[in-house]
Amino acid sequence: MRDLNETSVTDAVLEQMAGTPDERLREVMASLVRHLHDFARDVRLTPQEWLQAIGFLTQVGQACTPARQEFILLSDVLGLSALVNLMHDKTAIEQGTESSLLGPFYRQDAPDLALGETIAAKAPGHEFLVYGRVTDLHGKALPNASVQVWQTDEDGVYDLQKGRGETMDMRGNFRCDAAGRFHFRTVKPLGYLIPMDGPVGKLVHSQHRHGYRPAHIHFLVGAPGYRELVTALYLADDEHIETDTVFGVSNALVTSPRDEDPQAPMKGIPAIHYDFRLGIAAADEAGRVGADPSQIVAAH
Repeated sequence: MRDLNETSVTDAVLEQMAGTPDERLREVMASLVRHLHDFARDVRLTPQEWLQAIGFLTQVGQACTPARQEFILLSDVLGLSALVNLMHDKTAIEQGTESSLLGPFYRQDAPDLALGETIAAKAPGHEFLVYGRVTDLHGKALPNASVQVWQTDEDGVYDLQKGRGETMDMRGNFRCDAAGRFHFRTVKPLGYLIPMDGPVGKLVHSQHRHGYRPAHIHFLVGAPGYRELVTALYLADDEHIETDTVFGVSNALVTSPRDEDPQAPMKGIPAIHYDFRLGIAAADEAGRVGADPSQIVAAH
């Protein structure tokens, strides 16, 4: 038996893990241990700070429910979700419309709606239209492409944040027509403060960050044989458009309603026109960066 010091302990851990049968697990865990140990040595982590970190991560886990994913929120505010998403984009065979974050409020059981219907079944607000086409990179229409949408209401609140998440509103699933066209009605979303009543919110507050996301509408767009697109459209007039607390905004995704749009399929209300382009999917396509909170809890 050898005595360990603050450097050799890292090698000892790596040696014990070297026989891990799963090659990818071995690679990931070895890198994690090296970086984690280097971090502890770099900041000279104290026993008290170590316990505080353990307590914080415990609280993050305890805050997770089928309607709330505190760990995804933590990943978001640390920019890790954005980083994983950016790296995932680089694996695409073809680069379509820019992606954005799925976020912690996606639900897989949203209602199926007909084109032109509103996703605001219960929420009041200033109504406008969103319309466009789903095509490949060369402009070829993708008939019957799926377009899932979800957003906050005019108060900046998602349905999952109301009660225990039993409310369903401000979201819907649509199917494009034969020309790849879609349109639906909604109300203007409000930018919002991320949940600040949990451990992640306390962390953001302690860093003197504002904690706001600019107003946006989430989209999940797909068609057989094409890479699934997770993205969002951000409203240009939001005061936090330049300082999104989860780093999800890009210039190509910033837009605003037009009061008079002669091309809009419905008249009399403001309209946003945005076309989505999908790239071809790879045979070993990786999954989306995020999930329905209830799926994550159920899987474990």
